Amino acid sequence: MPPKKIITVFGATGAQGGGVVSTFLEDAALKDEWTVRAVTRDVSKESAKKLSSRGAEVVSADLNDEESLIAVLAGSYAVYGVTNYWEKTDADLEVQQGKNLANAVKKSSVSHYIWSSLLNITELSKGKLCNVYHFDSKAKVEDYVRSLEIPATYFMPGFYMTGVPGAMFGPQPPDNAWTFSLPASPEAILPMYHPGDTGKYVKAIVNNRDKLLGKRFYGATAYMTAQEVVDTFKTVFPEAGKTARFFSVPEEAFRGAMKAQGTPDFIVSELYENVKLFEGPGYYGGESLGETHKLVTDRLTTWAEYAKDAEAFKGLE
Repeated sequence: MPPKKIITVFGATGAQGGGVVSTFLEDAALKDEWTVRAVTRDVSKESAKKLSSRGAEVVSADLNDEESLIAVLAGSYAVYGVTNYWEKTDADLEVQQGKNLANAVKKSSVSHYIWSSLLNITELSKGKLCNVYHFDSKAKVEDYVRSLEIPATYFMPGFYMTGVPGAMFGPQPPDNAWTFSLPASPEAILPMYHPGDTGKYVKAIVNNRDKLLGKRFYGATAYMTAQEVVDTFKTVFPEAGKTARFFSVPEEAFRGAMKAQGTPDFIVSELYENVKLFEGPGYYGGESLGETHKLVTDRLTTWAEYAKDAEAFKGLE
């Protein structure tokens, strides 16, 4: 039996990285072929200890320290790279961290780098939406990875369905009806993605390496309009869904509510434009999910399945 290949996963205790780790540790075929090296900043955290108990090699590295990245990449065949803009809300920092990781991957002669990327919305919208920093920053790192000629595939995670129940979709006055509220039209299109599925996409990527080198791989179960999100809720919860609705939040009201929560102005604009993106030119710029669904062999989580078990919807009928 040939020795196992190492996949090194950054953000291993986070939503995306955690999904990759779980799939590669639990999938019947993958666990015989791959060793999982899980990277986290603090190996003493309970979440890191759990990964170790499940069979991952847990190591520590800092995205701000290139030498520490090189150290944990030793012997890696594949690497899943992800950064977290929302930790510091600093796009320049995220770009630098992404470049540090890319430099380390290049120096480590990794055979397959999977970068968690997004589109450059300033370019895609021709300057109309120029404040969606967490998209543009990842796109700039993608450009840098390409410039280094690293053998890479660019995974494009969709709209987190896990963020919908609660803050976006909850009971609203005056009648306490379940309401999905966004500063967009009901026809806005959302590529619904469950971060727990990330490993299923990455499995498809590593199993189709040669076909996908240099390409983007779109991570979403399905495109849904905002109204379809509500309609599905009605189907899953017929009683609670009787009065469920979509509410298009006026821009002024959205900005006012965000500022009232103490959100900085630049983040308010970022969040607003992020949602307007769903109306056009589109989260993925209109790209099809066809190739993704052709290559992913595992069942992807639907919005209906997630909603049924979502904590914020617990007890609904």
